[in-house]
Amino acid sequence: MIIDIHGHLSAPEGLYAWKAGLLSHRGAHGLRAPSLSDDQIREAYFTPNASFGDVSHFDHLDGAGVDLQLLSPRPYQMMHSERPAKIVEAFTTEVNNVIHRSVQLFPDRFRGVAGLPQSMDLPIEQWLPELRRTITELGFVGVMINPDPYEGLETPPALGDKFWYPLWEALVELDVPAIIHSAGCRLPAREPYSLHFIQEETVGVWSLLNSDVLKDFPELKIVISHGGGAIPYQVGRFLPSGVRSGATPYLERLRKLHFDTCLYTQDAIELLLRTVGVEQSLFGTEKPGTGSQINPETGHWFDDIHLLVDDIAWLTDDQRAALMHGNAQKLFKL
Repeated sequence: MIIDIHGHLSAPEGLYAWKAGLLSHRGAHGLRAPSLSDDQIREAYFTPNASFGDVSHFDHLDGAGVDLQLLSPRPYQMMHSERPAKIVEAFTTEVNNVIHRSVQLFPDRFRGVAGLPQSMDLPIEQWLPELRRTITELGFVGVMINPDPYEGLETPPALGDKFWYPLWEALVELDVPAIIHSAGCRLPAREPYSLHFIQEETVGVWSLLNSDVLKDFPELKIVISHGGGAIPYQVGRFLPSGVRSGATPYLERLRKLHFDTCLYTQDAIELLLRTVGVEQSLFGTEKPGTGSQINPETGHWFDDIHLLVDDIAWLTDDQRAALMHGNAQKLFKL
């Protein structure tokens, strides 16, 4: 069995046309959600998409043998930095509704992971009703957290800051994991959003491990997307400071977090598993997404991560089963 914890919804064009209208009139013409039929939502998963190699969402999942995928919003679409905040709230709510309807249409293939209306013009407590709605009413199994709601325009509080404590408290109360995944990145930023993802996830790990968050919330479940950004690759930078300070060894702290395998080379995945441990790692592909391009050297999709894992010879059968589905079943209570 394969459970992919890192998937993003495919949606009818009408959802994004409605978003364009919201951005054009800034809510002046109302916030009424678009009328999307079940057939339109269903078709979005079966229609080939030029952005994803001219194949459909389900073609990607079926080709990779993915049995169950956790669906979250397309991060770069979430427009957390836009104003007024009411359009962020409206769009987030409707995206979550479309994810819920996707799960209802394909209950054997999907589970929901919520987005939050992370406008920095709102108190963080105002993000929480949508969290509670999606978990307690819609049956979502997790939530995606953007560590940079300003989307590069300003510097947000780091994840170790007390600013985030109301969210951590709610996640512990609801007993659901948070998936840390950055979103858009706006000019005049120097980097595209794909690089912004990695940078913000790197800063997120650093901040959490250099704060009291994991001490204050020992039951908090956090998954870092894209293999933890640069941290596993650069972990040697942080080992000496832990020794000098007499703090808990850095690797011990790092292994209180979870990480997905949304990396596109075998070397990178092996480094992640050796650094954080198989028990802290969960299979993720982001299919269809950035990696949905054929690798001319192999003839396979870059995001055929199951094939990369298959080629890791040192994994035991038990480790391979935990990585591919067991860890996700336990963490997300699937």
